[in-house]
Amino acid sequence: MRRRDFIKVGGAGLAGAAALGGATGNWYGLYGSPIPDPATDGTVVPSFCELCFWKCGIRAHVKDGRVTKIQGNPADPLSGGMLCPRGAGGTGLLYDPDRLKRPLLRKGARGAQTFEEVSWDTALDAVASNFRRIIDQHGPHALGLFSHGFGASWFTHLFRALGSPNLAAPSYAQCRGPRDVGFQLTFGSPVGSPEATDVANTRCLVLIGSHLGENMHNTQVQDFAAAIRNDADIIVVDPRFSVAASKARHWLPIRPGSDLALLLAWMNVLIAAEKYDRAYIEQYAYGFEQLKAHVAPYTPEWAFPRTGIEPQVIRATAELMAGARPAALVHPGRHVTWYGNDTQRTRAIAILNALLGSWGRRGGFFMPAQAEVPGYTCSLPHVAEPVTADRPDPSVYPLADEVLAQGLCQATIPGGLGTPRVRGWMVYGSNLLSTLPNQKETQAAIQALDFLVSVDVLPMEIVGWSDVVLPEATYLERWDDLNHPAWRTPFVSVRQPVVPALYDSKPGWWIAKELGNRLGVGDHFPWADGEAYVKVRAESAGVDFERLKREGSVALAGGPRYFEDGAVPEFGTDSGKIELYSQTLAQHGFEPLPTWHDDDVEDPPAGYYRLLTGRAPSHTFGRTTNNRLLSQVHAENEVWVNAQVAQQWGLAHGERVYLQNQDGVRSSFSAPVKVTSRIRPDAVFLVHGYGHRARELRFAHGRGIDDTELITRYRTDPIMGGTGMNVNFVTFLRAADVDGAGATPGAHAALAVTAEVRA
Repeated sequence: MRRRDFIKVGGAGLAGAAALGGATGNWYGLYGSPIPDPATDGTVVPSFCELCFWKCGIRAHVKDGRVTKIQGNPADPLSGGMLCPRGAGGTGLLYDPDRLKRPLLRKGARGAQTFEEVSWDTALDAVASNFRRIIDQHGPHALGLFSHGFGASWFTHLFRALGSPNLAAPSYAQCRGPRDVGFQLTFGSPVGSPEATDVANTRCLVLIGSHLGENMHNTQVQDFAAAIRNDADIIVVDPRFSVAASKARHWLPIRPGSDLALLLAWMNVLIAAEKYDRAYIEQYAYGFEQLKAHVAPYTPEWAFPRTGIEPQVIRATAELMAGARPAALVHPGRHVTWYGNDTQRTRAIAILNALLGSWGRRGGFFMPAQAEVPGYTCSLPHVAEPVTADRPDPSVYPLADEVLAQGLCQATIPGGLGTPRVRGWMVYGSNLLSTLPNQKETQAAIQALDFLVSVDVLPMEIVGWSDVVLPEATYLERWDDLNHPAWRTPFVSVRQPVVPALYDSKPGWWIAKELGNRLGVGDHFPWADGEAYVKVRAESAGVDFERLKREGSVALAGGPRYFEDGAVPEFGTDSGKIELYSQTLAQHGFEPLPTWHDDDVEDPPAGYYRLLTGRAPSHTFGRTTNNRLLSQVHAENEVWVNAQVAQQWGLAHGERVYLQNQDGVRSSFSAPVKVTSRIRPDAVFLVHGYGHRARELRFAHGRGIDDTELITRYRTDPIMGGTGMNVNFVTFLRAADVDGAGATPGAHAALAVTAEVRA
C-alpha cells in the first residue's frame, strides 16, 4: 500500500462507521419505546463524545425520539467535524440491549453475578448507610473512588465533600503517568490531554510504540494524515508492523524492552556529530555537559546487540531527525507503562526532543491555551491529612502526583499496606478487573471490602462483584461538566442530553447529589440540576449559554502557540530551564540522567513469547466490545504470531488457540491465530478489551482472549509507581486439544516446540 493510501482508507473507515452510526436501534432490538422530547425531536443536537477520553464534539440527529446518526461537530476544535469509527458508532451503546436498566442489589456471594432489581431509594439508601457506617467506624480515609470518564467529576466532588482524598484514576499508573512525570521533570510541564503535539506541521515524526491509526485519537489521526500529505518523514519503532509503520520511511522492529538503549544511541549521534540545536540548548537548557559525557559510551554499535537495530540505521534515522529540526517530533505516546523503567524512558524521549529544539516550536510541541472557567462557588471541607491510602509512606514513589489505583487496591487487602486500610469502594466507569494488573490481587481486595458500589452503563465484570449497582444514563442522555482543555485554540464545549434517559437509568449529577443529601453533605451540591450547574459555569466564563447549547462548542481568543511567534518560553523546573540533568531526581536518590541497565529486559523462556497489547480503531479498552455496531468491523481479537513461529508450532492461520502465561495461568477463552510476518518472532500481540466473563454482556461474553487475565506480573516504576505490564510471556495451547480434553486449566501441556525461536 502506498503511503498516501492512508487518506483513502481513513476516509472509507469514517464513512463506513458513519453509515453504521445511522442504523436504528431496532437493528438489534430496543427494549421499550423511545420517548420523544419536543425540545430535541426532529433536530440535530450538539454534545461531545464519551466512547474514549478524547471528548470530540458531536452532532446527534434525532428523529421520532431516536438518535439516527452521529457526526462530528465542525464548530469543535478537537473533532473538526470528523469522528473516528467509535464516535460514529455511539448509538450502539445508547441502544445496547444489555445495558444496565435498573438499580441492582447483590443476592448471594460476591462475584456470583446474582442480583435483584430494586428502587432507586432502596439502592441509594443502601449506599449511604454503608458509607456512613464506614466513615463513623474508620473515617473518610477508609473510602476510595476508582474512576474513568468525564462524568466522574460529580463523584470526585462527592468524595471531597465526604473528606476522602483517595481518588484514583487507573489512567494514571496504568497508562500515562510515567510520561507526564518524565516531561514534567524535563520541561516543567506535562504534554497534556489531548497532547500538545504539532503533528500536522512536523517534517519528521518519530513514533515509539505509539499506534496512531489504531488507537484512533481522532485529532492526532487527522494530523497524521496531514503530515503524510505534506510528505513528512515517518520513523516507527515497534516490534510489530503497525498501521503507522506501513506509512513510515523507516520501520525499526526493535527488541521489546530496549527502547531506552535506542534513545540513548540517538542522543549520542546528535551530540557527537553536533547536529543538535545548539542555540536552543544554550539558551534554554540546563545540564548539557553532563548529558554529553553521559551518552558518550552509548554508540550505535553499543546499541545494536541490545536493540537489534543496525548501527547504520540508527545513524540514518538520527540524521533524518536532525535535518528536520526543530520541526521534528518524537511522539511521547500515551499508554507507556511497559517495563518499569518508564519514567526514565519517557525522560529520554523528552531530552531527545530538547536536543532537536522541538518544545515550543512549530512542528514539535505547541504551547496550549486554556479557557478560564471559574469553578462553581461551593465550599468543600479541608482535608487535614494529605496522605492517601495508596502511599502511607510518602518516600515511596515520591514523584507520583496522583493516587495510584493499584496502591489503593493493595491498601484494601488486610496487611497489604498497613493500617488504616480502605473498607469501601465506589467504582465509576472503570472495569478494574480488566484494568489493573494481577486480577487475583484485585479479587482479593474486593473480597476484603466491607462494601462496593459500581456506577456504570454496562454490566462489566466489576459490576458482577458489586454489592449495589447504579445504572447511569449514557453520555447521549445526560448533562456533564463543561469541557475546556488546554489546546491550540482555547474553547468550551458542552455535554447535554440528546434524548431522554432510557429505562430507569439516571445521570451522574443526580446520583451524586442524591447520595450527598443522604450522607449529610447536600449543602455541597447547591445546584438544582446538571443544566443549572453548567449554565452558571459557562456564564461565569463569559460564554453565552444559549449559544453554547446551540453550537456545542465556542472557541475563544488565544495567543501565539510557538516561541518563534512570540509565545513566552517558561519552564516550571527548579532551574527555570529545560532540565536535561534532573536535580529533582538526584535529590530523591534516582539517576538524574536516563541510564541503561542490561538487566532491564528479560528474554522470553524457551517456547514462550512476550505478550504485547494495543488497540483496534473501532474499540476503546473493553468499553466498546459489546457494541453490536462496532463489532461488525472487529468482533474479536486475534493472536498475532510470526509466520516462522507458526510454522515451527504447526499453527494454521485462523486456528484457535488458548494462551498460557509463565505462571501457568491460561486464558478463559480462545482466539484465532493471525499468522503474519508483521511481528517479531519473540513476541505475540493482542488487541486489549476482549474475553469478557461477565454473563450479562451477552454479545461480548466469551469472544476472544482477555490479555489482562494473563498479566499476572508487573514491574513498578520506582519514581512514580506506574505498573510496567509488558513483562509477561505466553505460550500456545491448541483449542481443539483443550476443549476436547475437558480438563481443568493447568492440566494441559503446551504444544511441543520443534525449535527454539530467537529474534
